[in-house]
Amino acid sequence: MSDGMRAASAPWIRTRLRTAPGAAVALAVLVLVTAFLAAAFPRAVDAYETKGLRHDIRLADAGRSAVEVSRPQPGLELPREQREAGVRTPELKRIGGVLGGALPEPLRADMPSVAYGLRTMKPVLATEPWLPRPDAVPPKLSYAAQTGLKEHARLVKGAWPTTPDAVTSGSRAVRGAVTEETAAALNMKVGSTLRLPTAVGGPLTVTITGILAPRDPGGSYWSADPLVRTPSLIPDPESPFPQNYWTGTVLLAEDAGPALLATATEPSLFWRFPPDPSALTGPDGARLASAIASLESGPGLLKVRAIAGDTAAVLTGLGHIVEANARMRDAISPVIAVAALGIGSVAAVVLVMTGALIAARRKAELALMRSRGGSLRGIGGRLLAETAVTVLPASALGLLLAVLAVGEGRWWPSALAAAGVGLLVCIALPLRTTLQHIRPTLHGAREDMVSARPSRRRTVAELTLLVLAVGAVTALRRRGTSGSGTDLLVSGAPVLVALIAALVLVRLYPLPLRLAARPMARLRGAIGFLSLARAGRSSAGGALPLLALLLALATAAFGGSVIAGIGDARDDAALTAVGADARVSGRSERATLPDELVSAVRGLDGVRNAAPLRIEFGVTMPETAGSGPDDSGTDAGPGADTGGGDAAGSRATTMVGVDPASYTRLARTTGLPDFPSGLLKATGPSAPLPEGAKSAPERVLPVIASPAVAARLGKEQHAVDTLSGNFKVQVVGTVERVASLASTNFLIVNSASLEERAPTTLLLTGAPDPGKLRAAADGNGEEFVVQLRSEERARYVNTPMQAGAGRIYLAAVAAGAGYALLAVLLSLLQTAPERKTLLARLRTMGLTTGQGRRLLAFEATPQALLAAGGGLLTGWATIVLLSPGIDLVPLALAGVAGSDTGPVTLRADLWSLALPAAGVVALAAAVAGVQAWWASRRGSITELRAGDSR
Repeated sequence: MSDGMRAASAPWIRTRLRTAPGAAVALAVLVLVTAFLAAAFPRAVDAYETKGLRHDIRLADAGRSAVEVSRPQPGLELPREQREAGVRTPELKRIGGVLGGALPEPLRADMPSVAYGLRTMKPVLATEPWLPRPDAVPPKLSYAAQTGLKEHARLVKGAWPTTPDAVTSGSRAVRGAVTEETAAALNMKVGSTLRLPTAVGGPLTVTITGILAPRDPGGSYWSADPLVRTPSLIPDPESPFPQNYWTGTVLLAEDAGPALLATATEPSLFWRFPPDPSALTGPDGARLASAIASLESGPGLLKVRAIAGDTAAVLTGLGHIVEANARMRDAISPVIAVAALGIGSVAAVVLVMTGALIAARRKAELALMRSRGGSLRGIGGRLLAETAVTVLPASALGLLLAVLAVGEGRWWPSALAAAGVGLLVCIALPLRTTLQHIRPTLHGAREDMVSARPSRRRTVAELTLLVLAVGAVTALRRRGTSGSGTDLLVSGAPVLVALIAALVLVRLYPLPLRLAARPMARLRGAIGFLSLARAGRSSAGGALPLLALLLALATAAFGGSVIAGIGDARDDAALTAVGADARVSGRSERATLPDELVSAVRGLDGVRNAAPLRIEFGVTMPETAGSGPDDSGTDAGPGADTGGGDAAGSRATTMVGVDPASYTRLARTTGLPDFPSGLLKATGPSAPLPEGAKSAPERVLPVIASPAVAARLGKEQHAVDTLSGNFKVQVVGTVERVASLASTNFLIVNSASLEERAPTTLLLTGAPDPGKLRAAADGNGEEFVVQLRSEERARYVNTPMQAGAGRIYLAAVAAGAGYALLAVLLSLLQTAPERKTLLARLRTMGLTTGQGRRLLAFEATPQALLAAGGGLLTGWATIVLLSPGIDLVPLALAGVAGSDTGPVTLRADLWSLALPAAGVVALAAAVAGVQAWWASRRGSITELRAGDSR
């Protein structure tokens, strides 16, 4: 018996697949796409986190990222031979090999770039007369004998430094080499000699035998200690006067280390291990941070000391790099989780809708099987086997495509996601279908939504979801997403808001149908009344299709607004940094622009407006009753003079002298806050001064102030001392921002009223040619800085982590729009047979083809408008509710030096809201038109067969 049943199972599945191959293929394609998206998401997250971690480590300064083990020279209590043996290459190489193998997982060293040797920790004063002395101060040089010189450098002149005889601490002559930059800066050449004092005997003579060029100047070998490659001119900290001197490094022969033991330069042994991030993955970040902490002050340090000596220490900035990467990852993850949960929910609802469509198409077939004695278990088992045959291979193929498309990432989260998609379809479809046949139902039972009455259980469920949604939104508004980790309840707030909106709209949907059906019934035409009656009775307007549409539209709007917000934040940051489309200024804060330069730049093609500004930082505001040392109004501008104490520093602000007419034009063009130019009109006491005249302290100049400065000064007159003259100021207006300044403490005055009115900055609007603009700036014989807003905007390029998160949001927008359109299509396909039968019956009563098309279009319009309007409002409400808790800085500006990292809130983007909603309406109209056209091509006899129950 069992063998016969097993034999009968295969023909059933094969027969069903042959009977409806189109439905099986469509279901397989839907599962394939959904499984691909579900499996690709965790791999994409792993991929951008992996690339971000590797990117941050590779781009970090080599001095920070390298792990360096160092210890002092061997103790003086040891025998001479033992001390010398401890700093020779064989012993250093042995210890270095053991240390490299003892690094804890997942930290791995880039072994070809490892360097170890002996270096001096105390620079030596070089008294040779041929060395440069910029301020009559001789240079101070360091010396290092490290391995790998021939592998990391190219000989330009002379010969490689060698040790013909064994070098000991008693040796008084060794050979060395310097880089081309060191030789050029310090006047060194082949044959130059340097002398180091020793504790006993004569000085140690170092002869320069070669000039070298680094093979990889940016590599760890040359960049971990920049002085090895490039000398530096630094101020003398011990001099009471501003004096500078040169400092650099001389590279000794590899085995010349013992000679340094006789000097008083505090020689130290070191082993430098640059990290190799090629094998690191995003999930390794936490383990890597723990390993570094162990090396610095934990079990790892004890292991290092057991190898290199009890006085060994581990120095590295790699931990800070990993921590910064983790902070960015933690800030981005909650925002990404919002998109993931939204699209995942939409996909789940669409899959359930697909099951509902299949169940509706097979309702009569299964009812017949049930009436002839089929059990629910038997029917469900057959449906499960039938579904698994198509769904499971499609899920596996989706997983395979995701693995091939996204090369990096853990496989098991993707496998679980793809398996979850397959399991959902395999369970939801048989369950959804068999539950309809628990009890026999009368044929032709109405599904009229107008006469429906919600049950008590539905009311309780809706209230429960409402409470959860309000709690999630409240938690997100209070806590935010920045740096708080991923919370599924908080990240799922948009989903809950959309769910509540769907349930509310379904309840409200019958009300306008009732109101509109009554006047339509009195009209002569039947199209309007029939369309409303069909719209109220159709199951296409149920909660499930509407929920899918609202979820998809809200998620697409959220993702589109995130992408638009990132672009707006970068545009605003570039405008804040430059001030306009282009900017010309001096290299120093007080450098002024000559009139010839201003005139030349004004006349360039593409310049629409030029606004000269005189910017003076560090202007000390007078003491007022409301100010004090605790005032938050410190000047954020460069070069802000803090005065002589904390109180003065707290009153420092920036004065900006402008031409009111040109500045207000520029502000309107760039979107910055402007003011009526007449407020700063230079008349009366503030009239322009004659050439060479001094400003009287009694002159009162009207000023536009920032809100913080205006609150401090009030409406009274206050005396200020500036480099542009001494005068009194009186606030006549306020603006939030001023061009080219990030400071929130500023005063805007009419530059014509100043004693010194030469501009320090020229702001331009338009599109001047960058080459001609720089040529005009360089043609005056002085050095001026030209900044372009477009170039500043280009600085905000995506890091791998930001780019990966941006791609995920683009995919979320696309997937949300796609699932929304698919939900519309599924809801209309579910009632397609009824529509075709309706048109066939009405054609027998005289309905024309045009009237049939209008009927289907009018029938689909209420559901489409409900979904589009509800989706638009839900998306807008979701963004408005959640925007206070979302900061887009990690996605937009993080990692860019000098960028404005103030909070960037999420704002609703009109296109992201309107385009998906319009697409829903357009698709509904298109599908209705296609259905009407297809039904008109088929005869009424085909649709109205005798005994048909439709």
